[in-house]
Amino acid sequence: MRVLITGAGGQLGTDLVAACTAAGDEVHAFDRAGLDIMSRSSVHNAITSLQPHAVVNCAAWTAVDACEADPDRALAANGMAVRWLAEASNRVGAHLVQVSTDYVFDGTLDRPYHEWDDTDPQSVYGITKLIGEQEALVLGPAATVVRTSWVCGVHGANMVKTIMRLADAHPQLSFVADQVGHPTFTHDLAPVLRRLALDRLSGVVHATNQTSCSWYQFATEVVAAMGKDPAMVQPIATADLQPPRPAPRPANSVLDNAVLRMAGFAPLRDFREPLRETVAALLAE
Repeated sequence: MRVLITGAGGQLGTDLVAACTAAGDEVHAFDRAGLDIMSRSSVHNAITSLQPHAVVNCAAWTAVDACEADPDRALAANGMAVRWLAEASNRVGAHLVQVSTDYVFDGTLDRPYHEWDDTDPQSVYGITKLIGEQEALVLGPAATVVRTSWVCGVHGANMVKTIMRLADAHPQLSFVADQVGHPTFTHDLAPVLRRLALDRLSGVVHATNQTSCSWYQFATEVVAAMGKDPAMVQPIATADLQPPRPAPRPANSVLDNAVLRMAGFAPLRDFREPLRETVAALLAE
């Protein structure tokens, strides 16, 4: 498969490039400097010249709080850019895989969200990512929207690295216990994205590691994997965060991977397995 990957310098893009390369694909990887997906002409030039079989968009502006202060930039990066990718993919017959987020939901449901649940984003980031989904799905069967959540890995900035840094610097940490989700690790998610591109599975798909937890529980798992006492992590409520976060977070981010299950995909691992692998790799650096 000839695959074009955007956002290839980020945590997910880096592992996707590795997964596709290991599988023997012809990989054309672009970081932000190599391809500005907000430029329609640049996107069309890249895709029409390379003629990929699949385009996987791992690029996004994921600074959730910063998006609140600059909605135009968020819309350009997370929404309109996907229109340019969809246009160009359609022109060459490429399958588009668009990575999306749990933030398209309001987080008030009392069960895991499946792919057919109504969306209701509460933040600028969530609104613009939903627009990106809609722009991709214009392609019909030629597009896959992959919603994931709480993404972490060895590369790039993420909560595992943040927790490890804080645990090394402070005797006690506080994390919210009233936001629940599925932590998802890039080296488990990347092969799923590749297979979705190869199989050209259509529509909306939820793809996460298994077993839900709160951010408090997640932090205790990271600290324990570091060999430290998990009791150093204390639970707090979102309302007690100081300073308060500009963008609202979904209280329930748990995503049911119903489509993958019905399509015969094996479930991704319990998040604690790749978490321990990731912490060990980071400690070894």
